[in-house]
Amino acid sequence: MNIIAYYRVSTAKQGESGLGLDAQREYIRMAAEQNGWQVVGEFEDHESGTVSPDRREQCRAALAACKAQGATLVVAKLDRLSRDVADIAGLMKLVDFKVATMPAADKFQLHIYAALAEQEREFIARRTKDALAALKARAEAGDTDAQAKVERRSQGRAAAHVAGTAAAVQGAQAKADQYASSMANHIKAAMFDKVRTLQALADWLNANGHTTSRGAGFTATAASRLVQRLGIAFP
Repeated sequence: MNIIAYYRVSTAKQGESGLGLDAQREYIRMAAEQNGWQVVGEFEDHESGTVSPDRREQCRAALAACKAQGATLVVAKLDRLSRDVADIAGLMKLVDFKVATMPAADKFQLHIYAALAEQEREFIARRTKDALAALKARAEAGDTDAQAKVERRSQGRAAAHVAGTAAAVQGAQAKADQYASSMANHIKAAMFDKVRTLQALADWLNANGHTTSRGAGFTATAASRLVQRLGIAFP
């Protein structure tokens, strides 16, 4: 069976460090070896699990590759695809997929597993919310230990927000740079075709099946931003 491997980590920093990716690759390598699968393609996203699969660039590419090659999508663990049971159900209608950590599971079993996992997350979220409410109530009643815990939690969340914002900005910049680099040769090809205005460049890119990093059609403004990011003298 031919398979397309799909890996996902939550942040660009994790992707650069290899944190989590090596484990995912090893899970899929072992499953492929044990089940006689042939890896014919690999795709990797640096996106949060809260981002739906159809909004992840490399996940969309992996699904398209599966359809084009008649291959099966394989992930190390089910949550690498999604933590949302509705997403999992939708993907089941689009493509066959397997999970390396439970390769014998069929679609019905995977659907049940996803539903149970989602329910457990809801239970955990509810218990956490109730525990925090009780902690805040004790703090407001004058419990010094509870007040200290609330203060530490607030400081930790503030620090995490600052770090998360910085990481998100860096990740977005890295993704934009990677996309721009992939378009450099196309820009040069357009210039070779004697394209001389930004609108003409946008029209050329659209006519040749290219889209912006967000999957939209090019406009003169989008073409200008791309050229500026690449540092190409145009026209």
